[in-house]
Amino acid sequence: MDPDEEKSPLEIQPTEIKGSWDAGYVLDRHTISSTMIGYNEYGHPEFDTQRSPLGELVYRLKYKGDKNAIPSIVEAVVLFLRGRAIEADVLVPMPPSKVHRAYQPVIEIASELSKTLKIALDTASLRKRTITPQMKDIGDYAARVAVLETAFDVSKDLEGKRILLIDDLLQSGATMNVVAKTLKEQGQAKAVYVIALTRTRS
Repeated sequence: MDPDEEKSPLEIQPTEIKGSWDAGYVLDRHTISSTMIGYNEYGHPEFDTQRSPLGELVYRLKYKGDKNAIPSIVEAVVLFLRGRAIEADVLVPMPPSKVHRAYQPVIEIASELSKTLKIALDTASLRKRTITPQMKDIGDYAARVAVLETAFDVSKDLEGKRILLIDDLLQSGATMNVVAKTLKEQGQAKAVYVIALTRTRS
């Protein structure tokens, strides 16, 4: 089937991304524009932010706790994957950067996606061993990689497996690159494919 033959009701603009993985894609931009409109009562700047349809769903899930966004997100990913040469044995969500959330959006999405794709879900074999600063607070890509290179552990349960790694927001790509490399070198994965739902504009 032609990858473009079946369209998701949710319009997306996917792009291929290069890195330490076998194939990778980001499905759309997170925000389209953000215009400062003034200050709130506490003196903090306020913005009028326009998001892509997928970006809006990710925002609602991640920051508003709206789990009703999950089915449409999953549907967009499933329809995008149809016809593409990605055959995975296991679905692995990116370890969360904020471990104290009441629930983890990426894990919630991965859980539903694994059921729909009928691919095993593994949330235990890839672990973050150290707490790292928010990557957006580290401006230099090389510095981000240096911070991340010893931050993850992978169990041998993923050895020889073809892994679909999923994340909600791609910034510089440093974290995903380090994780994919760790899955291959430390975890001895057979292949790593990555899907980022959205990407920052910068």
